[in-house]
This record gives sequence, C-alpha cells and structure tokens, in this order.
Amino acid sequence: MSDALKAWHHIVKTGDIAALNDLIAHEAVFYSPVVHTPQKGKDITIAYLTGAYEVLINDTFEYLREVESSDEAFLEFKAVIDGIEINGVDFIKWNDNGQITEFRVWVRPLKAMNTLHAKMGAYLARQTQQAK
Repeated sequence: MSDALKAWHHIVKTGDIAALNDLIAHEAVFYSPVVHTPQKGKDITIAYLTGAYEVLINDTFEYLREVESSDEAFLEFKAVIDGIEINGVDFIKWNDNGQITEFRVWVRPLKAMNTLHAKMGAYLARQTQQAK
C-alpha cells in the first residue's frame, strides 16, 4: 500500500483532519458527485474532504474493497446516514511525493446523493458563516 493511501486511511480511522495539510498537494483538484465544476486547490480540497469526513464518517462507514496501482486507487465505501444507505467510490491519485493530487467521489443511489448534498451544503454553509 502506498504512503499516500496509508496516510488517507490513518485520517479516516483516527479523525486526524490536520494531517490533510501535509497529504494534499497545492495543485490538488476535488471532484464532487454534486458540484459540476472541479474544485481546484489545496484549501478547497481540504474543505471538501473535511466536510465529507464530518458528514460521512460514523460507526457505519467502511471501505469494502480497494484497487490500487502505482499512483492511484479506487476505494469502494458504504455508510448509513439518517437511515439511508450510501454506496460510493473514492478515486484518489497522488504524486511522487505521496501527496494527493486528485480526489473524485461517486455516490449512489440518488436518494443517498441528495442526502449528502443537503448535509454537505449545510456543513459548508456553517463553515463559511463561522469564517466571517
């Protein structure tokens, strides 16, 4: 398993969100299952991944399977939020320095995506409000 993937699993397992600062590359791009345009840059990628952690990671979250190559991995996950089972895939790509350069998320079914959309929207709105 790559160092980048080990670091990602550490964050998911421990909640060490501060570790994202070292793990995410400055040129990182986050692809949301809901937002049409890619979110470019380290800060916005960290914001989305922090929000996803807050919304998705609970005692039902688990990675079901992983497929890894030399610089990328697909991680299938499931979780239950508000009684709705969410099934998704994280596609993670990293550079030679072991930093994540691309993070894409796919989610199904539509009801799950709508739930995530509402919860992530509320989380990001709270963060924006607190920053003011």
